[in-house]
Amino acid sequence: MENLAPHFIELIRRASTDLPADIEAALHQARAGEDEGSAAQTAFDSILENVRLSRAHSTPICQDTGTPIFYVYYPTGWSTLALKKQIREAVEKATQMSYLRPNSVDTLTGKNPGNNLGDDFPYFHFEEWEEPYLKVDLMLKGGGCENVGAQYSMPDSRLEAGRDLEGVRRAVLDAVHQAQGMGCAPAVIGVAVGGDRGSSYIKSKEQFYRPLDDVNADPRLAELEQRLAREANTLGIGPMGFGGKTTVLSVKIDSLERLPASYFVTASYMCWADRRRSLIYRDGVATIE
Repeated sequence: MENLAPHFIELIRRASTDLPADIEAALHQARAGEDEGSAAQTAFDSILENVRLSRAHSTPICQDTGTPIFYVYYPTGWSTLALKKQIREAVEKATQMSYLRPNSVDTLTGKNPGNNLGDDFPYFHFEEWEEPYLKVDLMLKGGGCENVGAQYSMPDSRLEAGRDLEGVRRAVLDAVHQAQGMGCAPAVIGVAVGGDRGSSYIKSKEQFYRPLDDVNADPRLAELEQRLAREANTLGIGPMGFGGKTTVLSVKIDSLERLPASYFVTASYMCWADRRRSLIYRDGVATIE
Protein backbone atom coordinates (compact mmCIF):
# COMPACT_ATOMS: atom_id res chain seq x y z
CA MET A 1 0.00 0.00 0.00
CA GLU A 2 1.22 3.50 -0.80
CA ASN A 3 2.67 5.52 2.06
CA LEU A 4 -0.08 8.01 2.93
CA ALA A 5 1.64 9.39 6.04
CA PRO A 6 2.46 12.77 4.37
CA HIS A 7 -1.23 13.22 3.56
CA PHE A 8 -2.18 12.33 7.13
CA ILE A 9 0.31 14.91 8.43
CA GLU A 10 -1.37 17.55 6.28
CA LEU A 11 -4.78 16.43 7.55
CA ILE A 12 -3.57 16.95 11.12
CA ARG A 13 -2.04 20.33 10.27
CA ARG A 14 -5.25 21.57 8.70
CA ALA A 15 -7.40 20.31 11.58
CA SER A 16 -5.16 21.89 14.19
CA THR A 17 -4.46 25.25 12.56
CA ASP A 18 -7.29 26.04 10.11
CA LEU A 19 -10.79 26.34 11.56
CA PRO A 20 -13.52 25.02 9.23
CA ALA A 21 -15.39 27.66 7.24
CA ASP A 22 -18.81 26.88 8.72
CA ILE A 23 -17.51 27.31 12.29
CA GLU A 24 -15.74 30.57 11.47
CA ALA A 25 -18.83 31.94 9.71
CA ALA A 26 -20.96 31.08 12.74
CA LEU A 27 -18.51 32.91 15.02
CA HIS A 28 -18.67 36.02 12.82
CA GLN A 29 -22.47 35.87 12.83
CA ALA A 30 -22.53 35.45 16.60
CA ARG A 31 -20.22 38.44 17.05
CA ALA A 32 -22.53 40.60 14.94
CA GLY A 33 -25.43 39.66 17.19
CA GLU A 34 -23.78 40.79 20.43
CA ASP A 35 -24.14 44.28 21.87
CA GLU A 36 -21.60 46.76 20.56
CA GLY A 37 -18.65 47.13 22.93
CA SER A 38 -19.83 44.31 25.20
CA ALA A 39 -17.53 41.80 26.87
CA ALA A 40 -19.06 39.15 24.60
CA GLN A 41 -18.14 41.07 21.46
CA THR A 42 -14.61 41.63 22.76
CA ALA A 43 -14.29 37.90 23.42
CA PHE A 44 -15.36 37.16 19.86
CA ASP A 45 -12.83 39.67 18.55
CA SER A 46 -10.06 37.82 20.39
CA ILE A 47 -11.33 34.45 19.19
CA LEU A 48 -11.52 35.53 15.56
CA GLU A 49 -8.10 37.17 15.65
CA ASN A 50 -6.71 33.92 17.04
CA VAL A 51 -8.36 32.01 14.18
CA ARG A 52 -6.77 34.38 11.64
CA LEU A 53 -3.28 34.20 13.12
CA SER A 54 -3.38 30.42 13.50
CA ARG A 55 -4.26 29.96 9.86
CA ALA A 56 -1.67 32.48 8.66
CA HIS A 57 1.20 30.95 10.65
CA SER A 58 0.12 27.26 10.73
CA THR A 59 0.10 27.27 14.51
CA PRO A 60 -2.45 25.44 16.68
CA ILE A 61 -5.74 27.28 17.19
CA CYS A 62 -5.68 26.21 20.85
CA GLN A 63 -2.76 25.26 23.08
CA ASP A 64 -4.71 22.13 24.01
CA THR A 65 -4.59 20.23 20.73
CA GLY A 66 -6.78 17.57 22.26
CA THR A 67 -7.27 13.88 21.65
CA PRO A 68 -6.95 13.03 17.94
CA ILE A 69 -10.01 10.95 16.99
CA PHE A 70 -9.82 9.28 13.58
CA TYR A 71 -12.77 7.72 11.78
CA VAL A 72 -11.37 5.71 8.87
CA TYR A 73 -13.66 4.49 6.08
CA TYR A 74 -11.76 2.17 3.78
CA PRO A 75 -12.49 0.08 0.65
CA THR A 76 -12.51 -3.71 0.68
CA GLY A 77 -9.00 -5.11 0.56
CA TRP A 78 -7.22 -2.28 2.36
CA SER A 79 -5.11 -3.10 5.42
CA THR A 80 -6.32 -1.47 8.61
CA LEU A 81 -3.03 -2.43 10.26
CA ALA A 82 -1.08 -0.48 7.62
CA LEU A 83 -3.43 2.50 7.83
CA LYS A 84 -3.16 2.60 11.62
CA LYS A 85 0.62 2.39 11.47
CA GLN A 86 0.85 5.25 8.96
CA ILE A 87 -1.57 7.46 10.91
CA ARG A 88 0.39 6.88 14.11
CA GLU A 89 3.59 7.80 12.25
CA ALA A 90 1.86 10.97 11.07
CA VAL A 91 0.74 11.83 14.60
CA GLU A 92 4.31 11.46 15.87
CA LYS A 93 5.69 13.60 13.05
CA ALA A 94 2.96 16.24 13.46
CA THR A 95 3.87 16.45 17.14
CA GLN A 96 7.52 17.01 16.24
CA MET A 97 6.39 19.77 13.86
CA SER A 98 4.33 21.38 16.69
CA TYR A 99 0.98 20.94 14.92
CA LEU A 100 0.08 18.88 17.98
CA ARG A 101 1.16 19.49 21.55
CA PRO A 102 2.58 16.42 23.34
CA ASN A 103 -0.67 15.64 25.13
CA SER A 104 -0.87 11.95 25.99
CA VAL A 105 0.02 10.98 29.54
CA ASP A 106 0.16 7.49 31.04
CA THR A 107 -2.60 7.56 33.64
CA LEU A 108 -0.85 5.27 36.11
CA THR A 109 2.70 6.66 35.92
CA GLY A 110 2.04 10.25 34.84
CA LYS A 111 4.74 9.87 32.20
CA ASN A 112 4.38 11.79 28.93
CA PRO A 113 6.05 9.93 26.03
CA GLY A 114 6.34 13.20 24.11
CA ASN A 115 4.98 11.83 20.84
CA ASN A 116 1.20 11.50 21.41
CA LEU A 117 1.39 7.71 21.06
CA GLY A 118 -0.04 5.55 23.80
CA ASP A 119 -2.70 2.96 24.53
CA ASP A 120 -5.76 3.97 22.47
CA PHE A 121 -4.13 7.35 21.84
CA PRO A 122 -4.84 8.50 19.22
CA TYR A 123 -8.28 6.92 19.04
CA PHE A 124 -9.37 4.98 15.93
CA HIS A 125 -12.65 3.81 14.48
CA PHE A 126 -12.33 1.69 11.31
CA GLU A 127 -15.26 0.90 9.04
CA GLU A 128 -15.15 -0.94 5.72
CA TRP A 129 -17.50 0.55 3.16
CA GLU A 130 -18.56 -0.03 -0.44
CA GLU A 131 -17.01 3.15 -1.85
CA PRO A 132 -13.84 2.77 -3.98
CA TYR A 133 -11.89 5.42 -2.06
CA LEU A 134 -10.51 6.15 1.40
CA LYS A 135 -12.04 8.74 3.71
CA VAL A 136 -10.48 9.76 7.02
CA ASP A 137 -12.36 12.09 9.36
CA LEU A 138 -10.30 13.70 12.10
CA MET A 139 -11.52 15.52 15.19
CA LEU A 140 -9.29 17.13 17.83
CA LYS A 141 -11.22 16.95 21.10
CA GLY A 142 -9.89 19.29 23.78
CA GLY A 143 -9.74 18.40 27.45
CA GLY A 144 -11.51 21.45 28.85
CA CYS A 145 -14.67 20.89 26.86
CA GLU A 146 -14.41 17.13 27.42
CA ASN A 147 -14.54 17.73 31.17
CA VAL A 148 -17.99 19.33 31.04
CA GLY A 149 -19.77 16.62 29.07
CA ALA A 150 -22.61 14.97 30.99
CA GLN A 151 -24.70 11.82 30.94
CA TYR A 152 -28.17 11.36 32.42
CA SER A 153 -30.06 8.19 33.25
CA MET A 154 -33.74 8.85 32.77
CA PRO A 155 -36.07 9.43 34.47
CA ASP A 156 -34.25 12.13 36.43
CA SER A 157 -36.22 13.32 39.45
CA ARG A 158 -33.95 16.32 40.02
CA LEU A 159 -34.85 17.70 36.61
CA GLU A 160 -38.40 16.33 36.65
CA ALA A 161 -37.39 14.78 33.34
CA GLY A 162 -38.98 11.63 31.95
CA ARG A 163 -38.19 9.18 29.20
CA ASP A 164 -39.28 11.36 26.30
CA LEU A 165 -38.01 14.24 24.17
CA GLU A 166 -39.08 16.76 26.79
CA GLY A 167 -36.86 14.91 29.23
CA VAL A 168 -34.04 15.04 26.69
CA ARG A 169 -34.56 18.80 26.37
CA ARG A 170 -34.33 19.31 30.14
CA ALA A 171 -31.19 17.20 30.43
CA VAL A 172 -29.37 19.01 27.61
CA LEU A 173 -30.22 22.46 28.94
CA ASP A 174 -29.02 21.37 32.38
CA ALA A 175 -25.72 20.16 30.89
CA VAL A 176 -25.17 23.49 29.13
CA HIS A 177 -26.05 25.43 32.28
CA GLN A 178 -23.72 23.34 34.44
CA ALA A 179 -20.83 23.86 31.99
CA GLN A 180 -21.04 27.66 32.28
CA GLY A 181 -17.82 29.10 30.78
CA MET A 182 -15.62 26.13 31.65
CA GLY A 183 -16.04 24.47 28.26
CA CYS A 184 -14.90 27.54 26.27
CA ALA A 185 -18.25 28.63 24.87
CA PRO A 186 -19.80 29.16 22.41
CA ALA A 187 -20.17 25.43 22.02
CA VAL A 188 -21.47 22.82 19.69
CA ILE A 189 -23.46 20.30 21.71
CA GLY A 190 -23.55 16.70 20.52
CA VAL A 191 -26.39 14.64 21.98
CA ALA A 192 -27.14 10.93 21.92
CA VAL A 193 -30.37 9.40 23.18
CA GLY A 194 -30.39 5.71 24.02
CA GLY A 195 -27.70 3.06 23.73
CA ASP A 196 -25.60 1.95 26.67
CA ARG A 197 -23.32 4.29 28.58
CA GLY A 198 -20.34 3.75 26.29
CA SER A 199 -22.10 3.76 22.92
CA SER A 200 -24.10 6.82 23.92
CA TYR A 201 -20.94 8.84 24.57
CA ILE A 202 -19.41 7.69 21.28
CA LYS A 203 -22.54 8.58 19.30
CA SER A 204 -22.77 11.99 20.97
CA LYS A 205 -19.22 12.85 19.87
CA GLU A 206 -19.89 11.65 16.33
CA GLN A 207 -22.33 14.55 16.02
CA PHE A 208 -19.35 16.94 15.90
CA TYR A 209 -18.49 15.68 12.42
CA ARG A 210 -21.79 17.10 11.12
CA PRO A 211 -21.65 20.51 9.39
CA LEU A 212 -23.45 23.24 11.32
CA ASP A 213 -26.04 23.67 8.55
CA ASP A 214 -26.80 19.95 8.44
CA VAL A 215 -30.53 19.27 8.98
CA ASN A 216 -31.47 16.18 10.92
CA ALA A 217 -33.27 13.61 8.78
CA ASP A 218 -35.71 12.96 11.63
CA PRO A 219 -38.11 15.94 11.83
CA ARG A 220 -38.67 15.40 15.55
CA LEU A 221 -34.95 15.65 16.26
CA ALA A 222 -34.51 18.51 13.78
CA GLU A 223 -37.12 20.53 15.65
CA LEU A 224 -35.56 19.70 19.02
CA GLU A 225 -32.08 20.69 17.78
CA GLN A 226 -33.32 24.12 16.75
CA ARG A 227 -35.31 24.62 19.93
CA LEU A 228 -32.41 23.67 22.18
CA ALA A 229 -30.04 26.03 20.36
CA ARG A 230 -32.51 28.90 20.82
CA GLU A 231 -33.16 28.13 24.48
CA ALA A 232 -29.50 27.55 25.37
CA ASN A 233 -28.74 31.01 24.02
CA THR A 234 -31.17 32.56 26.51
CA LEU A 235 -29.08 31.30 29.46
CA GLY A 236 -26.82 34.36 29.31
CA ILE A 237 -23.56 32.42 29.67
CA GLY A 238 -22.08 33.82 26.47
CA PRO A 239 -18.64 33.40 24.88
CA MET A 240 -16.04 32.13 27.37
CA GLY A 241 -18.62 32.65 30.13
CA PHE A 242 -18.45 36.46 29.91
CA GLY A 243 -22.19 36.80 29.38
CA GLY A 244 -23.98 37.48 26.13
CA LYS A 245 -26.42 36.16 23.58
CA THR A 246 -24.40 33.25 22.18
CA THR A 247 -23.74 30.26 24.40
CA VAL A 248 -24.02 27.58 21.71
CA LEU A 249 -23.48 27.63 17.96
CA SER A 250 -25.49 24.48 17.30
CA VAL A 251 -27.03 21.39 18.84
CA LYS A 252 -26.83 18.04 17.02
CA ILE A 253 -28.79 14.96 18.15
CA ASP A 254 -28.96 11.29 17.21
CA SER A 255 -30.58 8.24 18.76
CA LEU A 256 -29.64 4.60 19.32
CA GLU A 257 -31.51 1.43 20.16
CA ARG A 258 -31.67 0.79 23.90
CA LEU A 259 -32.66 -1.84 26.42
CA PRO A 260 -36.02 -1.42 28.16
CA ALA A 261 -34.25 -0.90 31.49
CA SER A 262 -32.10 2.00 30.25
CA TYR A 263 -32.71 5.44 28.81
CA PHE A 264 -29.51 7.46 28.60
CA VAL A 265 -29.16 11.04 27.44
CA THR A 266 -25.55 12.02 26.76
CA ALA A 267 -24.48 15.59 26.02
CA SER A 268 -20.93 16.04 24.76
CA TYR A 269 -19.52 19.55 24.60
CA MET A 270 -17.26 20.90 21.86
CA CYS A 271 -15.62 24.29 22.41
CA TRP A 272 -15.70 27.08 19.83
CA ALA A 273 -12.45 25.61 18.40
CA ASP A 274 -14.43 22.86 16.69
CA ARG A 275 -11.44 21.34 14.91
CA ARG A 276 -12.44 18.76 12.33
CA ARG A 277 -11.25 17.95 8.82
CA SER A 278 -11.71 15.13 6.30
CA LEU A 279 -9.23 13.58 3.89
CA ILE A 280 -10.44 11.93 0.70
CA TYR A 281 -7.94 9.71 -1.14
CA ARG A 282 -9.21 8.70 -4.55
CA ASP A 283 -7.31 7.47 -7.63
CA GLY A 284 -3.97 8.48 -6.14
CA VAL A 285 -5.08 12.04 -5.31
CA ALA A 286 -5.60 13.37 -1.78
CA THR A 287 -7.93 16.27 -0.98
CA ILE A 288 -8.73 17.76 2.40
CA GLU A 289 -12.11 19.22 3.21
